[in-house]
Amino acid sequence: MDNHHLIKDDNHTGLPIIRLKNAAWQEWRDTAPERWLNWLDSHHFALRENTIITLPDAEHRIEAVLQSASSKAFADGARASKLSPGTYHLATENQEESEAFALGWALENYDFSAYRQSSAAPTSKPKLVVSDAAVFDRVEALASATALVRDLINTPANILTPAGLEAAARDLATAFGAKIKVTIGEELAKHFPAINVVGRAAEVPPRLIDLTWGDVGPRITLIGKGITFDSGGLDIKPSSGMEIMKKDMGGAAHVLLPAMAVMATALPVRLRVLIPAAENAISALSMRPLDIIDTAAGIPVEVGNTDAEGRLVLADAIHLATQEDNDLLIDFATLTGAARVALGTGLPALFSNDAELGQRLMAHGLKTDDPVWLMPLHAAYDKQLDQGHAALSSTGSSRYGGAITAALFLQRFLGKPQPWAHFDIMAWNLSARPGHPKGGEAMAMRAVFSLIREMAEG
Repeated sequence: MDNHHLIKDDNHTGLPIIRLKNAAWQEWRDTAPERWLNWLDSHHFALRENTIITLPDAEHRIEAVLQSASSKAFADGARASKLSPGTYHLATENQEESEAFALGWALENYDFSAYRQSSAAPTSKPKLVVSDAAVFDRVEALASATALVRDLINTPANILTPAGLEAAARDLATAFGAKIKVTIGEELAKHFPAINVVGRAAEVPPRLIDLTWGDVGPRITLIGKGITFDSGGLDIKPSSGMEIMKKDMGGAAHVLLPAMAVMATALPVRLRVLIPAAENAISALSMRPLDIIDTAAGIPVEVGNTDAEGRLVLADAIHLATQEDNDLLIDFATLTGAARVALGTGLPALFSNDAELGQRLMAHGLKTDDPVWLMPLHAAYDKQLDQGHAALSSTGSSRYGGAITAALFLQRFLGKPQPWAHFDIMAWNLSARPGHPKGGEAMAMRAVFSLIREMAEG
């Protein structure tokens, strides 16, 4: 775990970080050593938002750190990770606070440098001691999985092809003893025709990745859109819209995060991960606007726009998943610009056919500082999908409410009723904030893992 700069130790070693709320400021001052108070007064210190200061011992060495507590321990942990080199621990007995603080610390230390050449010697970083073994193990699992998600999204599309996504899934399966099956070529065209049509124009062929793990507990299936690059197809994107389309496999990366965390912490669940992997490229084999294509469900679909390809590959995967009875089915996709217009880039849109499931995911998002927002599966818009020229339209007849009609389209492919949630995510930070560097990002994943853990532990 050294790359995240955390240390597992059941003793409270290192300098204490005292995370203090405004309401407790005067009470703390009443019992603080006089040398600390003199130090604070000489520096005109006030407990304002995002303030942090070291406190001296009698020999004027650092004895402790005082940090103003924001509403988010995660963000405070990220800020504290910028302290001078040394060893620290958070002075708290609250397990949730300790976990959030440590995770913020770990994720702030993420750096994507796989393709950067540098002769500079690595700099020393501060380290955080986590004394609770269970907290450390969960933070390690989540931080490592988040780093995997960010790495996959940040990797350029000439390297992370559909074959590259398969390799990442195989590495994960090998590491945790999971089973994996990959459908490609003629078998893909026969059984999953929509995935095949979307990806057949690319140099590297499309495929369906199917990973399974565990044999007891609730049955949980996670599906991730794996479009490794999205040109828009014949409805080609402008260059400005195409620039970061290596992130269009963000949904696939997102399903690997909770899968990795579930397996690393050995939760008692029956886990299945489905990744329809393809590149939406342009060639003589490209699908065309108003083409009618087959799907695994046997539902013919009229292609409303070749840049709305993600819902087509998800349709085949969702149909396959719902041939079984799942206790929880979740799909993740960088699906629509409409969701970003509605909620911005940092708040994932959540749709669900189960009101209780939607509310639980919202609650877990707040609990883990990983917020999501429940959007309506507005049934009145469903009829727009039936107004295609010759078959079910992939995009519907109106450009308004695009995130809703996309979710309604996916709902058409649920083979049988079961609890289902759909996340429409950005998977990318346009700018940095504490614990969230610019670039590829895991969104809604801590919320999902928290729900899975709750289900597993009963």
